[in-house]
Amino acid sequence: MLNTPWETGSPLYRKLVVSALAISGAGVLLVLLGAVLDNQVLMYIALPLIVVGLSTHLSGMVVRARDTRRRIKGMKDT
Repeated sequence: MLNTPWETGSPLYRKLVVSALAISGAGVLLVLLGAVLDNQVLMYIALPLIVVGLSTHLSGMVVRARDTRRRIKGMKDT
């Protein structure tokens, strides 16, 4: 039985993953736009967005690990 993390993940995990993708994607787009327009201000604005996106992604990984530990513990108790 192979389940993807998306199928077995909690709603919080799913929200964190989607948020991380959106925030990181916005940061990458700002970097690209700043590079094309030769505007360093946009690139400096994009850096915190990318950091927040990566932090959100790491938070999602922590939530996923926590959910997995709970699921495994629940299987052992039965």
